[in-house]
Amino acid sequence: MKCPYCGYQESKVVDSRPTDEGERIRRRRECLSCGKRFTTYEVIETTPLMVIKKDNSREPFDRNKLLSGMLRACEKRPVSLNQLEQAIDEIEQSCQNSLVREVSSQKLGEYALAKLREIDQVAYVRFASVYHQFQDIHSFLEELNNILDSNIH
Repeated sequence: MKCPYCGYQESKVVDSRPTDEGERIRRRRECLSCGKRFTTYEVIETTPLMVIKKDNSREPFDRNKLLSGMLRACEKRPVSLNQLEQAIDEIEQSCQNSLVREVSSQKLGEYALAKLREIDQVAYVRFASVYHQFQDIHSFLEELNNILDSNIH
């Protein structure tokens, strides 16, 4: 690791500990030339997850986009940001675990719907109304009846 003060290539690790999230390792290093200390962070290198859009274009997975859509659905609902972030973590983790490097935006929408259905049914219906692009009140009522039927059984 190159020293930010003198540019020397050699340093020793003085202290090492995980960050609060446990996603990174924080390392305190000491330059073997000038003796100054500096901090580095080590992260696991992952292959980026790509999202295949409806028009077949591809873009890197952006958890903030998914969070934004789910937040809109949960507006004025008793759903914490922590619950949504955990749901997105689980969605992202299941995509990473599948070893498939590309996922359709449709599949991500289905995952989000499933998570919202567990968290808050009103938010689920709001998200579903945008996701399914209901054309009329009858298709919307059909979805509501499906929810009611699944809750009864």
